[in-house]
Amino acid sequence: MRDLFTPLAILSCALLPLAGCKIVKNPDPEAATTEAAGTTDEARMAAYAKDIWADKVLPVVSEHAVPLTELRAKVATEGLEPAGAAYGLRPEGEANPWNFAATGEGVIIEANTASRAAKLMVDTDADGAADVTLQLGPVIRGTALRDAMPFLTFTDFRDQIEFAKLARALNDLANAAITLPEGDLVGKTASFEGVFTLRNKGDAIELVPTRLAVK
Repeated sequence: MRDLFTPLAILSCALLPLAGCKIVKNPDPEAATTEAAGTTDEARMAAYAKDIWADKVLPVVSEHAVPLTELRAKVATEGLEPAGAAYGLRPEGEANPWNFAATGEGVIIEANTASRAAKLMVDTDADGAADVTLQLGPVIRGTALRDAMPFLTFTDFRDQIEFAKLARALNDLANAAITLPEGDLVGKTASFEGVFTLRNKGDAIELVPTRLAVK
């Protein structure tokens, strides 16, 4: 019976063209794996972050950036909430911390560029002590870049995991935009623009630069 089945099947297809007999090719597992890899959360959020970086993210930072000295004075004299209301950016909800876009310049007191969490410690008020940490990455703490963007709302994304991957993708772009001169950076002047999160009035400033020049 097995020997007769294949010829009969071929004959049936030949005699019944209207039945729509066709040969279906088995899917290629490797192709399916490649296609799936291209639609992971990381890939989609990385592509989205790249699309909005130059046209939306950088303009928001530049538009809202205030001199760090001015921002510090506002926080010191009036408190965090008035400073946030005047200069800050944050997602909806009073429980969310304030994010600030700021510009500044200062002398590099310490440079740790060998670590994956590379950073520069900068003195911006000329007292000889570092008062701002510039996070260079590639490992960058926090979600200030994402949370400072008024057009990025959590409810527009699938879940917290996807939203977190967007924050990581934006931090990755900030890291990719940084170039440093060769040699010892201590004693050089760093000019920067970027964002940071401030949860309490006395917290240390850990800024993610979107623009950095060292000379």
